[in-house]
This record gives sequence, C-alpha cells and structure tokens, in this order.
Amino acid sequence: MNPLLAAFLRGLLAVFCLLTAFAYTMVLERKVLGYFQLRWGPVKVGPWGMLQPLADAVKMILKEDIRPAGIDRFIFALAPGISLFAALAIFAAVPIGPNAAVTDPPGGLLYVLALASLGVYGVSLGGWSSQSKYALLGSLRATAQMISYELAMGMAMLAVVVAAGTVSLGGVVQAQAKMWFFLPEIIAFVIFLICATAEGNRAPFDLAEAESELVAGYHTEYTGMRFAMFVMAEYVDMIVLAVVGALLFLGGWRGPAPIPGFIWLLLKTGVLIFLQMWVRATFPRLRYDKLMEFGWKWLLPFAFLNLAGTAIIVALRG
Repeated sequence: MNPLLAAFLRGLLAVFCLLTAFAYTMVLERKVLGYFQLRWGPVKVGPWGMLQPLADAVKMILKEDIRPAGIDRFIFALAPGISLFAALAIFAAVPIGPNAAVTDPPGGLLYVLALASLGVYGVSLGGWSSQSKYALLGSLRATAQMISYELAMGMAMLAVVVAAGTVSLGGVVQAQAKMWFFLPEIIAFVIFLICATAEGNRAPFDLAEAESELVAGYHTEYTGMRFAMFVMAEYVDMIVLAVVGALLFLGGWRGPAPIPGFIWLLLKTGVLIFLQMWVRATFPRLRYDKLMEFGWKWLLPFAFLNLAGTAIIVALRG
C-alpha cells in the first residue's frame, strides 16, 4: 500500500477513535460526577444512558446556528475548527504501542508541545470575533491561563526528556524499561497533571468559562455544532494529554503482566482521566488572581528547579 495512503487511513481511524472516546468520556464524567454528588447521571437514553452521546449529537445538529450582528464572520466560523483540529492533530504523533502510531517522528514531544500551543488561537480568536465583552474577557483569560501553565508543563516534560535522553515519545517509553518515570520524576508528574487540567480549562481552573461573571466565556455567542466543536476540543485535549502523561510518566504500553500493550496504555490513560474528574467533583473554582499567582509563583519555579535538578543528576551519572 502507498505509504501516504496508509498514513491517511491510520489518521482517519485515529480521528474516529478519538471522537468516540470523547463521546463516552463525557458520559462517564456525568456518571462520575453524579455518584460523587449522590445523584443519577444520564439514565434515560439507552441502557445505563449509553446512547446519550447520540441524543446530544442530534440535538446539536438540529439547533439553529445563530450568528450575532457585527461579528467577523470568517474568523467566527474558523475558530472552533482551529481548536478541534489542534486537539485531534496532536494524536498523529502519539504512539499507542511499539510501531503503532499514525506517525512517530523523532521529535514527537516537540510536535505535541507545538500543537498544544496552537489550540489557544481558536479560543482567543473565537472570543475576539464574537464582538462581545463577555466572550472577549473569557478569551483573554483563557489565553493568559494557557500561556502561563504551558511554561510549567513544558518544563515538566523537558525533565523527562533529560532523564530519557530523547524527545521521541516511543524512546521515552523504552527508557522506562526498568523504572517508570513516575517515581524519580514525581514532582514533574504532579506539575504535569495540574497543568494538563489547566490547559483544558477544566475545574477548578475553568475561569475562562466562569458562568457567574462571564455567562459562558469565550463561547458565549456560539450555538449548535460550533459550540459542540469547542466542547469536543476540550475533551479530546483532556484525552490526548492523559495519553501523553501515561507515555511520559507511567511506562506507556509497558506493564507488569503479559497483556497487550495498548490495554496497559488504555488503563493508565483511564486512571489519569478519572483523576481529573475527581478533582472537578472535589475542588471549588479558584479566583482568577489566585490562579495566575499559583501558576507563576509556585508551579513555574518548582518546574524550573526540578528540571535543573534532573539535569545535574543526569550529568553526574554520565
């Protein structure tokens, strides 16, 4: 088969799997939050509410696509696509097993960081093009938050790169043959989890969508499928960052029992996703100044010190 065609087909399969995972991750989160809050989650549509994603999709497709007067029509239409594309494209360089990826470039981790940074453009452009103060303030909050927490997350990931001696995600997994980086890089792991939660604008870091003062933040003026694309981007981003976290810190597809590697990766990803849901059900939303203070005054210095310490230890061992 033509290599280009094979890569295209693998990409289509990855997109299908990610969108399916998004749909049922959303149902799972509603169930988990229901159990935490002593109530039922979705139960009406299908057995155990498992057809709820289909009902939500039909609802979003049938909703009227409202475009407020005075907006930048092209940018307004483009912004949700940028956010969703950036979230989906990250998975192109994420291996789910030995030689199992759409593509596994030597600098896969750099590609992940670049695409994660690109997602902020969809949010900022969506808020700016809406010509609404609520949407604009929400997009400014989201942009500042993503930039702030990306720095600490990047340093946490660089600590793993220094320890593994490679920027290839597959190479990082191979470097964990004897010990998962979760143990020697526990500080980087905690920082990564916090920053991944903030990157996805998820509670308690969902200040960009704070309904108490911003109505819905950057997507206030969006309806129907355009609004759904922002939601899809948020969940896909959460799933992909959980996969990346499992690859960097939890040994990826490696495990103590002789079962298929992708099952190990799926289990580890599920644990990281559940942790984010647990945090959402437990902690209240932060105040915005406290959010920025925590990122710049605490996470970033700790990430820098951890990176410097890792580099010194690796140099002494070398």
